[in-house]
Amino acid sequence: MNPDALRGRVAVVAGATRGAGRGIAAALGEAGATVICTGRSSATGSGGSDYDRPETIEETAELVTRLGGTGIAAQVDHLDSDQVRWLAARVRDEYGHIDVLVNDIWGAERLKGSPAEWNTPIWAHDLDAGLRILRLAIDTHLITSHHLLPLLIDRPGGLLVEVTDGTADFNASRYRISVFYDLAKVAVNRLAFSQGHELVPHGATAVAITPGWLRSEMMLDNYGVTEDNWRDALAPNRGEGYPTAPEGFALSESPRYVGRAVAALAADPDRARWNQRSATSAEFAREYGFTDIDGSQPDSWNGHS
Repeated sequence: MNPDALRGRVAVVAGATRGAGRGIAAALGEAGATVICTGRSSATGSGGSDYDRPETIEETAELVTRLGGTGIAAQVDHLDSDQVRWLAARVRDEYGHIDVLVNDIWGAERLKGSPAEWNTPIWAHDLDAGLRILRLAIDTHLITSHHLLPLLIDRPGGLLVEVTDGTADFNASRYRISVFYDLAKVAVNRLAFSQGHELVPHGATAVAITPGWLRSEMMLDNYGVTEDNWRDALAPNRGEGYPTAPEGFALSESPRYVGRAVAALAADPDRARWNQRSATSAEFAREYGFTDIDGSQPDSWNGHS
């Protein structure tokens, strides 16, 4: 990435604590952006995510700065409208404007269950868990857009990125895990479409993006590996108390890959051609020529690299 491609631009990555959100914040930092990293897990504040994991927004902000940008941590629960309103007021006071808004809030990885629990019909599903999936995946994005988009549309050129799982075309013909998960992921793609319609008069763009098989912190822990030795998860008969990853894991991607897709899109002066569209990180890699951190261009959706 050009280390100055986004120098002077201000981005808010909502849900930047870990996974794709951290990868997106980091890649925006690689391009020189100022990145406000939000989430519930903070080294200083009370509260936290449903995951009870060690990652914090401060770590993400430090990574952004280390990579060449300016990282700012802001603890926010995006289900709480008052907290997001406070965030908008803070950003307005300190920066006056947002160039990029990334809606990556999720937090329902455990609620969706393990593969053994997938395909549970709606009448047998835990209703409270299912409704919380929808709140975490959809309500958070709506609340965030409501309060922060006014800071994006005050001048032409703003970019809204909705992060989901599966493109609109892929999800349209496939059942995804459960009624609740399926609805959540389809809805986020549609949010990019509907918000893109509303942003056009303001010269702004909305895009939905999906990573492939993501080597998130939780995924790496599941296989007992790190980003440095993740291919060891593919070894048969590991004998370490961890499962062997299926063959498709060879085409997995680091969180930075989808992040570089967002950074490349934000740096494209002709980004409006993507308005209302839904695409994978691999599609953007082929379009803009960037690679993952290991130099590859993995595409787990289409089975090649």
